[in-house]
Amino acid sequence: MNKIIYTLIGLLAFSTSNAQQLEILINEALANNPEIQKFEIQYKRVSEKVNEVNTLPNTEFGVGYFVSEPETRTGSQRFKVSAKQMLPWFGTISSREDYISALADTKYQDIVIAKRKLMASVSQSYYDLYANQAKQHVISDNIKLLETYETMALTFVEVGKASAVDVLRLQIRQNDLRQLKNVLQRKYLAEQTNFNNFLNRDNTINVSVLDSLTIPMKDFKFNSENLSIHPELVKFDKLYQSIEKSELLNQKESSPMIGFGLDYINVSERPDMNFSDNGKDIVMPMVSVSIPIFNKKYKSQTKQNELEQQEITAQKQERLNTLETLLSKAINERISARISYATQTKNLKQAKDAEEILIKSYETGTIDFNDVLDIQELQLKFQINQIESIKSYFIQTTIINYLIQ
Repeated sequence: MNKIIYTLIGLLAFSTSNAQQLEILINEALANNPEIQKFEIQYKRVSEKVNEVNTLPNTEFGVGYFVSEPETRTGSQRFKVSAKQMLPWFGTISSREDYISALADTKYQDIVIAKRKLMASVSQSYYDLYANQAKQHVISDNIKLLETYETMALTFVEVGKASAVDVLRLQIRQNDLRQLKNVLQRKYLAEQTNFNNFLNRDNTINVSVLDSLTIPMKDFKFNSENLSIHPELVKFDKLYQSIEKSELLNQKESSPMIGFGLDYINVSERPDMNFSDNGKDIVMPMVSVSIPIFNKKYKSQTKQNELEQQEITAQKQERLNTLETLLSKAINERISARISYATQTKNLKQAKDAEEILIKSYETGTIDFNDVLDIQELQLKFQINQIESIKSYFIQTTIINYLIQ
């Protein structure tokens, strides 16, 4: 599990000393998340069942009183006490323990899967917060840029080289950007609540994210064959093994049970006779055998186990196909994110060059404020797309980590 955390953290470059480390946040989530605690409790509960099945059937005791005392040669019988203990066939109890242990192993895989999913969810939420914050910063910068252009426009209006409409257009655009920023702030708070819930802490706690993220020069190497040992697939193997243990237990329970018992009958003395066995109590050891002659139940259980194993095999193959599709999609979308980032970077540079041309036009007094708005919109578009590309890259990396690390 730590290997996955270190891989995720290795992709990050913290630019501020006070930024919360993703590793710390993930570890906090793993320690406090109620879903993880739920699966851990389920695992302990199933494991405890080993002690439950490690027992013999109840010992039977019986007491009987002769209302009409039968007479025997040695005296009349007054009451009877009996005890009986049935014993399962050899190895039955150990088979029960093996079956419960196999079920516990299956439950343990639920813990492993839940932890992986939680780590991925925390990471994705973190990147959502980063992207939201980065967009807010970009919008703020664009608002400042438009304020600068507005000052230029007012100057041009004074000298008659621009109209008041140009000023109004710039102000309207600023209003739109402020509205967009306010919406992003609301979304940030909602996602922050979601993030804090993963960590099972107060929703109002502020989450500090990185000021900037960059796509690394090279992607980390991974072995796609690791997908075959993904916990979601291992769980199916554990389920299959539990059915094998269940069948072994079924075979043991279809065997006879042996019982041992003892009957004690109290006999009173005959007062009118004197002989050596007068009033001698009766002690009778007993052995019994319980044979499942009508064993249709056990044959049916065997057939059910065979069908369930076939079902598990089909489910595993189905899930493997799904995971392979998810991995292929994540790999290709990460490549697309890298391509998109490079394209947006190139476009942004060209938009900056166009902005410089506009600034020089201002010095000669020939600036066109329609062009100003067009360039500003293009810059914002490229910057937002650039942030989305970075976010997509790291989210797809998180998915890849979930599948093959």
